[in-house]
Amino acid sequence: MMRIRNSIPPHLPLFFFLLLHLFHPSQAQDQIQPNTTGYQCPANQTGSGYPCRTYAFYQASAPNFLDLASIGDLFSVSRPMIAQPSNISSPNSTLAPNQPLFVPLFCSCNFINSTFGAISYANLSYTIKKGDTFYQVSSFSYRNLTTYQSVEVVNPTLIPTNLTIGVSAVFPVFCKCPNTTQLRNGENILISYVVQPNDNVSSIATMFGSKPQSIIDANRKNFREFDTIFVPVSRLPVLTQLPVNTSAPPASSPAASVTSRDRTGTVRGLAIGLGIVGLLLILVLGLWVYREALFKDKLAVVVGDEEKHKQSFATGTKGSKEAEAKLMANVSDCLDKYRVFGYEELREATNGFDQRCLILGSVYKGTIDGEVYAIKKMKWNAYEELKILQKVNHGNLVKLEGFCIDDDEANCYLVYEYVENGSLYSWLHEDRTERLNWKMRLHVAIDVANGLQYIHEHTRPRVVHKDIKSSNILLDANMRAKIANFGLAKSGMNAITMHIVGTQGYIAPEYLADGVVSTKMDVFSFGVVLLELITGKEAIDDRGNPLWTTVVRAFELGSDQEKNKRLREWLDSSLLRETCSMESLRSVLNVALACLHKDPTKRPSMVDVVYALSKSEDSGFDTSDDTMDSPLVSAR
Repeated sequence: MMRIRNSIPPHLPLFFFLLLHLFHPSQAQDQIQPNTTGYQCPANQTGSGYPCRTYAFYQASAPNFLDLASIGDLFSVSRPMIAQPSNISSPNSTLAPNQPLFVPLFCSCNFINSTFGAISYANLSYTIKKGDTFYQVSSFSYRNLTTYQSVEVVNPTLIPTNLTIGVSAVFPVFCKCPNTTQLRNGENILISYVVQPNDNVSSIATMFGSKPQSIIDANRKNFREFDTIFVPVSRLPVLTQLPVNTSAPPASSPAASVTSRDRTGTVRGLAIGLGIVGLLLILVLGLWVYREALFKDKLAVVVGDEEKHKQSFATGTKGSKEAEAKLMANVSDCLDKYRVFGYEELREATNGFDQRCLILGSVYKGTIDGEVYAIKKMKWNAYEELKILQKVNHGNLVKLEGFCIDDDEANCYLVYEYVENGSLYSWLHEDRTERLNWKMRLHVAIDVANGLQYIHEHTRPRVVHKDIKSSNILLDANMRAKIANFGLAKSGMNAITMHIVGTQGYIAPEYLADGVVSTKMDVFSFGVVLLELITGKEAIDDRGNPLWTTVVRAFELGSDQEKNKRLREWLDSSLLRETCSMESLRSVLNVALACLHKDPTKRPSMVDVVYALSKSEDSGFDTSDDTMDSPLVSAR
């Protein structure tokens, strides 16, 4: 078993770093300047190997990153996705300081502007907290896998010296996808690694089981401490799990024993301290109860104003300016981190909500100050959706940018980021000259699973989307999948409702029969999406028959050989021209069938699903086939 050695502590004093260069001026002059803004990549991604899945070498650090949950949140991945390649026995285990990890990255080529061109990085969303700076987060949280200069480049609208708490910033973690030569040599992974003091090419090659010449070919011949370099490997080395120090502090010697009087004083002091803590807890609990009561009163006011406005609108009268101001104040108080757009601003952006700007349903495309947005027009039922959207922030969820209230027309507008490549439904079911290949379909599945795992596991109370389907999954410019449309979402689970909503073909049986709302209904719907990705068929056919019922029956019985034959018959015809492994296809089909179990208690959690799909991704592609280098294949 290979053991990756520990690097120096992350918080290297700045003066020590300066001294290194002060006493070695000739060495500093010989080396080229460090790369601060990123690494160039081909802007035209087709056939270039972009995008791809790769890994970053990362080390756990105190005090904030000693568990996989916090590290997973930092990199927008789940705990199992880190545990499996890092040889961590349990995703819930506490990590030792400097525990080496392999963190998966979705690496893409991102065009910045004419000055910087296209830069290769993993697009990670980070929410600014109190005391954060670009330098502090890039150097210590991400441990120099990016630079503050690059963060400034990809966030031109943010002011580095005046960051707003709660705003989302993109942190570009440096990565690269293997080129044709590297793939031909079997080097299908480029590990992002930050150079440490005393590192050299030979020691890094030995550490990862790579070749010195391969590292030189993949990078510049000279590199400096704390540069991110890329180590080509055919497979990830096995990491050793470091022991966590849980030993108790040594007992005091007899000479240090306290007297009986000292012990009595200690007990009294402890009792007084506990009493003070108890009083503080009661005070905090009282304040919390008061706050909840105040919030409910405020919510009742908002709902009451909404109903009054609806009645006013029904009779053709406009709400008073006072009521409008009151409603605006209540909503703004809940959404202080979002931009409040003006109605005229949105109207101008969409040419008066012209049909030519309509994307789908009641969602319009609009341009404001040079930025393109998706503008969702709603009636006064947007409050629940807004309340849920405040709780979520993840790279695989469509981001809410702001909102607008039009009291005169009884409308509320939600303004989202614009996702360039449209819905997964259009890529799978509409007439296109190009189709997604299996590699990209699997990436889409993992992205959606990560988004669901986030809302199921990292929100309190848990959020249930309730309308997962291929038309609510959008693909951005890098073909990264994002979950959209939280209009039916529910905060809280195991509730019973008589009002059944959703889309035919995706609705879980227990919800349809008994109105039971739980995260397992999202798991079921996700299983249907997996079937769409595999078969290329719609969730419901022309006769109204759900896809999932026919597929489940087809694979209930039979040997593995018979099931493989049926899988080829069900497979999307565009995938038959590829060289993706049958093992990978069967693995994803098994995940889909598990998600579609009629008993919700026997369906996997999204944590299990993410883990299983990640293993499916590793089950093999023929990388020598040119069709696998592109996310698209010909539909004909």
